[in-house]
Amino acid sequence: MKTLVCTTPGQFSYEDTLTPASQEGHTLLRIRRIGICGTDLHAFEGTQPFFNYPRILGHELAGEIVETDRGDFSVGEIVTFIPYFNCKKCVACRNGKPNCCTSLKVSGVHIDGGMVEYLSVPSYSLVHGDGLSFDELALVEPLAIGAHGVRRAMVQKGENVLVVGAGPIGLGTMEFARIAGVHVIALDINDSRLAFCKEKLGVAHTINALTENVPATLANLTDGEMPTVIIDATGSLRAINTAFTYLAHGGRYVLVGLQKGDISFSHPEFHKREATLMSSRNATRADFEHVIASMKSGLVDPKTYITHRVAFDRVKDSFESWLDPANGVIKAMVSLD
Repeated sequence: MKTLVCTTPGQFSYEDTLTPASQEGHTLLRIRRIGICGTDLHAFEGTQPFFNYPRILGHELAGEIVETDRGDFSVGEIVTFIPYFNCKKCVACRNGKPNCCTSLKVSGVHIDGGMVEYLSVPSYSLVHGDGLSFDELALVEPLAIGAHGVRRAMVQKGENVLVVGAGPIGLGTMEFARIAGVHVIALDINDSRLAFCKEKLGVAHTINALTENVPATLANLTDGEMPTVIIDATGSLRAINTAFTYLAHGGRYVLVGLQKGDISFSHPEFHKREATLMSSRNATRADFEHVIASMKSGLVDPKTYITHRVAFDRVKDSFESWLDPANGVIKAMVSLD
């Protein structure tokens, strides 16, 4: 089968490899769609934490079952899967948090992923497609990350929620914050992304951090109280550190974005707010199911996100262009037909 390998930062190579053999407890998928995410882009740049090379990227996937040992799934069924493989035994797994298993292996990050024609995955990770298309199913995983961040924040209807970063993960976070019934405020430095928030997602309030007085604007939008929830989806150290100053007293700050450096903030300012700081890692099956249900009910239109399409044999030539903000990429979708 044809495989696309990221050999070193900035370099891809197409290689011919063996189709995976049958393995107990595993399902063989024919990959039909691959969504390109920030992790893939950062890996290509050489800035992704927890990463080494060479690596086959790809974990936003949809495919058809070729072979499975699960009786509740069938050959030919269109599915996605949860690409965070866990041990089922550690303290996190035992407490219902397999998304942060102590020995977690994320497809396309810690182990080789889905930029292949055929992929073997643990059968326990399968998720029924429930009538959704390949495109829709390949978008479930990134949207589930946003849904999980919103769930971690324990948002309440009517709250003011600031989402920092209007990339694909941030946009998904905004969607599921809206579904939860909160007032969403989007903060970014890219006017076209902020316009997308307004025009495609119905976000009423957007702020450009480069051209506006962020604290003053937030105070105006929240009657001087500031957002009670902030969710970072940038992975930018400067953005993460700065957003501590935007948080309401008694507020919650959830870090969905990931970067390599140390967070720095004023302890007295954080302490006097009795604030809560949380990380949000990956997603759980409940989040996947929430996303699929939201798609099926029309609360989320996943096709809104797909701005670029490319065939699998053209990814090597196209990938670097997706790093350029001028190209307006929200979600690039790779097809294997």
